[in-house]
Amino acid sequence: MFALGGTILIAVLIWCYVRRNDKALKAQPAKEFAAFSPNRVTAKEVLTTAAEPVDKLTVADQLPPRTGRRYIVVGGAGFLGGWIVVQLLARGEDPKKIRVLDLKPPRRHDLLTGSAKDVDFIQLDISDKGAVYAAFTKPWPDEGHDDVTIFHTASNIRFYERHPALLHRSAKVNVQGTENIIGAAKAIGANILLYTSSGSVAVRRSRFWLWPWESKVPFHFQVIDDDEHNPILPRRHEQFFSNYAATKMHAETLVRKADKTGQLRTGCLRPGNGIFGPGGDMLCGAYLVRKVNPTWVQNTLQSFVYVENCALAHLCYEQRLIELSNGSRNPDIGGQVFHIADPGAPPTYGDVYTTLEVLTDGETYFPEFSPTVMLFIAHIVELYYLVQYYLSTSSSPIPRAFGRFLPTINGDLVNLQPSLWALMQVHLVFDDSRARLSPEQGGLGYRGSWTTLEALHKMVAEYKSGVSKFDNRSDVGGVSLGWAMGRARRGIGKVGDNIVESLKN
Repeated sequence: MFALGGTILIAVLIWCYVRRNDKALKAQPAKEFAAFSPNRVTAKEVLTTAAEPVDKLTVADQLPPRTGRRYIVVGGAGFLGGWIVVQLLARGEDPKKIRVLDLKPPRRHDLLTGSAKDVDFIQLDISDKGAVYAAFTKPWPDEGHDDVTIFHTASNIRFYERHPALLHRSAKVNVQGTENIIGAAKAIGANILLYTSSGSVAVRRSRFWLWPWESKVPFHFQVIDDDEHNPILPRRHEQFFSNYAATKMHAETLVRKADKTGQLRTGCLRPGNGIFGPGGDMLCGAYLVRKVNPTWVQNTLQSFVYVENCALAHLCYEQRLIELSNGSRNPDIGGQVFHIADPGAPPTYGDVYTTLEVLTDGETYFPEFSPTVMLFIAHIVELYYLVQYYLSTSSSPIPRAFGRFLPTINGDLVNLQPSLWALMQVHLVFDDSRARLSPEQGGLGYRGSWTTLEALHKMVAEYKSGVSKFDNRSDVGGVSLGWAMGRARRGIGKVGDNIVESLKN
């Protein structure tokens, strides 16, 4: 009897703790929400926007003019890099003066048709120094001596790893690869090198297991700007949300230090927080591919950046550096960092979910789970992941054999580790006001054309039309929890019916 009573008491205490901890993790600070994003999206608002032409917005009027330069786009067969190539071509650059370096060949329709089919593609791993040098020094079709701009967008996004023992897995591409890019850029006398960093490098890791007397998550609402003296910025490895952010910061430092070495001018852009859109994103596009998307961050407010806005920001930065090289008296912004986000108020993930559910008639669905319970499961996944790593890399043959015997964590389950909470369970507002300043004021002159919610409409329209590939990286982003998908799929029809019914009332 006493044992049964003790078990019940423990179960009740655990239940109470989970409820209280969930409340803290889901909290929406009233003052901050009122200041940055007071209004939530409704289904009727989504349908009103959906009635407007999806192609009414464009970046065409914001693209800097054609330069006639040579371009090397590292990662140009992928997501953001591919959009940079598209925008270069859209403003009239010669496709034979564009060279794409990537691990895999392009699969997107817009990178295989029209003038894009004449872009030179070289398949390589940027951690291979010799391959990078050979690609950079390969002769161009023309015999001119045009200036060279390099856009470096490639990275290894292992956001789920945070243990220092695993740092080398991210550093191989993100740090060593960037060193190779910088070295090759100097070797060919390139003029401009722009690096796509990540807004996540400025995100301070928080703590999500609260003591019973605590009611607030540390660093739960973070406003991130270009101020390098901001006290919440990560300084040590354990303060970064993951190894990915730590290695991206390292690479960013290398790029900034390379500014003004010889004739090379450099700069870094930090998209905040997630880049999304057609062409293979790992965020909102992944939602459409997966359809059933377990979530526990519906209350989280975060800035997003639509991929075409983000690509535009890169071209704006290039134009500012070209102007400086041509004798402009504007403030010198070489070797600096700029955060980039969409115009307009940042949405919550719940706003994103509502938009996608309505636009897909409930086909894309977001069943809600307890963030505390899921965090507990994430720690188990991480423990297994680390045990398997240490055993399989042991110097002793017996542990190594046992480690190889253990099943590998496959699919998107590997994403379900505590680092995911450090990035998505905190409210993140990225202040890109400095990037929006005019060149005369030391800014990029960046504006962007789409708000996040407007861009979601375009993304869904392109997804439905099949114009852009969504199954390249999108199928590995997020967490699907395959064991729960059967029940969630059965609820899709009901969700769609509820949406329609709510609109009738």
